[in-house]
Amino acid sequence: MRSFQASSQKYGILAAITVLLVGSIAQVFTEGIRILQQSTFWYGLYGWLSVAIFVGYLVYLGLNFTGLSKPSPVKTINKEPTEYVSTTTIEAGNLAPWQVAELPAPPKFTWRNIFKTIGPGAILLGTSIGSSEWLLGPAVTARYGGFLLWLVPVSIVLQAIINTESIRYTLYTGEPIYTGFMRTAPGHQFWSFFYITLAFLQLSWPGWVSAAATALTALYIGAVPGPEHAYLIKIFGLLWFFSIALVIIFGDKIERTLEKIQWFLIIVILLFLVFLVSFYTSAETYTKAATGLTNFGVITSGLDWLLICTFVSDAGAGGVINGVITNWYRDKGMGMGKTVGYIPALVGGRKLSLMKTGKVFLPTTENLQRWRDWWKFVDIDQYFVWAIGCFLGLMLPALLTLQFIPFGTEFVNQFGIAVYQAQYIVLATGNQFLWSTTLLIGFWILFSTQIGVTDAFVRMVTDIIWTSNDNENWQEEDVRFIYYGIFCVFSLSGTLILFLDVKPLLLILIGASMAGLNMTIVSIHTLFVNRKFLPIELRPPLWREIVVALGAIFYGFLFIKAAPELFAQLFSFV
Repeated sequence: MRSFQASSQKYGILAAITVLLVGSIAQVFTEGIRILQQSTFWYGLYGWLSVAIFVGYLVYLGLNFTGLSKPSPVKTINKEPTEYVSTTTIEAGNLAPWQVAELPAPPKFTWRNIFKTIGPGAILLGTSIGSSEWLLGPAVTARYGGFLLWLVPVSIVLQAIINTESIRYTLYTGEPIYTGFMRTAPGHQFWSFFYITLAFLQLSWPGWVSAAATALTALYIGAVPGPEHAYLIKIFGLLWFFSIALVIIFGDKIERTLEKIQWFLIIVILLFLVFLVSFYTSAETYTKAATGLTNFGVITSGLDWLLICTFVSDAGAGGVINGVITNWYRDKGMGMGKTVGYIPALVGGRKLSLMKTGKVFLPTTENLQRWRDWWKFVDIDQYFVWAIGCFLGLMLPALLTLQFIPFGTEFVNQFGIAVYQAQYIVLATGNQFLWSTTLLIGFWILFSTQIGVTDAFVRMVTDIIWTSNDNENWQEEDVRFIYYGIFCVFSLSGTLILFLDVKPLLLILIGASMAGLNMTIVSIHTLFVNRKFLPIELRPPLWREIVVALGAIFYGFLFIKAAPELFAQLFSFV
C-alpha cells in the first residue's frame, strides 16, 4: 500500500473536496436541478476545481509551515532501508538502465537559499507572459467583456499541477520528461520524431517577435501600423529575432543566463502594469473583473472558439513548453538533476559531459526525507513564482482592457495587434508619455516570450537528439554543438516565415491552438510515465492524477472546438 500522507496534506485535500462539493451543490440549489442538463454547469466545475485546489493548497501550506499540524515521519513501503543497497542499476523501458545513486541533499530551506535555488519558474513565467497576456487576453476581454475571465485561474491551476507532475519525474531521474516519454513503447525513435514535430508545429511560428516588432514599428512611426508597414515590421522582427543569439551565447550555463534576464524583465513588466492599474483603473472595472472571475461556466453565444482556445491554451505556458520546465530543472541541478550535468553556454561555458540517461535513488528513509525537502523549493517555484506571476500577468492587462477599450471591440487590424492597449490608454488619458512606455512594455513582454520559446524548442530538441542517439561514442561529444546547431536551424526557419505574407496574429493563433492539442498529449503521457517508472512511494496521490486527466480533457475539448476555424484559416492562407 502507498505510504500515508502527512496530516497537513490530508487537511488540505479535505478542504479542497469541501469547496468543490459545496460550490457545485450550492449552484444546483440556487439555479435548480435543470442546470445539470446545461453545459455551463459542467464547464463551471473546472472553475470550482481551481478554487478547491487553491484553498486546499493554502490550508496545506498554512498548516505545514506554521507547524500547527506537524508532518508525519517519512516511511518506506514493505522494505527496510538495508534491503535496497544491493541494486546498482534499474531497468527502465526502451533506453539504457538508470544508475543508482543517493539523492543529493537540498539546501537548507531558508529565504536566501530559496532565492538561490528556484529559477526555472521565472524562466517559464517570462515565457508565459506573452501572447495570451498581452494579445489574446485583451482581444477576448475587449470582445466579450469580463465574462470569460474565469477561464484564467482554471488554466493556470491545471497547468501548475501538470507542471509539477512532469517535475516529479525529473526530481527522481535527473532526466527531462521527454526522455521519460522516449522510454515508453514503441520506442525512442518514434517518440523523438513525434515530439520534435509537435514542438515545431507549436513553436516554430515567430509570432511573438513579429508582434513585438509591431510595437516597435508603432513607436517608430508614432501611429498604429497597417499593411503598408508590413516590410518595416519584418525588418524589426528579423533584427530582434537574431538578437536572441546574444542572450544564449554568453555565460556559464544557458539556463542561468535566461533566469537572470527573465527575472529582470518580469519585475519591470509587472511593476509597470501594477502602476497603470493602480492609478487608472476604477472600482467599477474591478467589480467587472471580479464578477467574470467567479461566474464559473458562463459561456456567451457566438463564441470565436479559435480565439478562446488560443487564449486559454496559452494562458500560462501551454503545450510542449510545460514539459520543457523539466529541462530547466535538470540544468538548474534540482533533485537528481544535480548528478547528470547541464547544457553550458558557448562563450564563458565549458565542455561538459552531459549524461544521456539519468540516475535514480532508492526510496530509503533518508532519501524520502530529502525528496520532501526538494518539494518545498518546487512548491515555491511553481505556485508562488509561476502561478501567481501568470495570474497577475493575465489579470493586469485584462483590467486595463476593461477600463480603456470599449466592449465589443474586435482586434481587426492584425498589424497593430500589440498596439491596442497603448492606443486606447492614450485616447482615454491624453497622456502621450504612456504611448511610448506602454509600447515598450508590450515589446518586452512579447520579446521575453520569444526568448523563452526559442530556448524551449532548441533545448527540447537538443535533449531528445542527445538522448536518442545510439552511438556509444556520442557521450564524448560536446552538447553545445548540437544546441547551437539546432538554434541556427530554428532561426533560419523563423526568418523564412517572417518574410512570408503571414500576419502576426495568425502566427500566434497557429502556435497557441497547437498548444491545446499538445497539452492533452503531454498530460496523458506524463500520467503514464509516472505510473510506469516511479516507485510507489514517489507517485502522486490519486487526486493529482485526476486533475491531470481533467486537464487533458479540458484542453482536448478546446482544440476540437477550434480545429475547424484553424484549418479554414490555414487553407485560406495556402
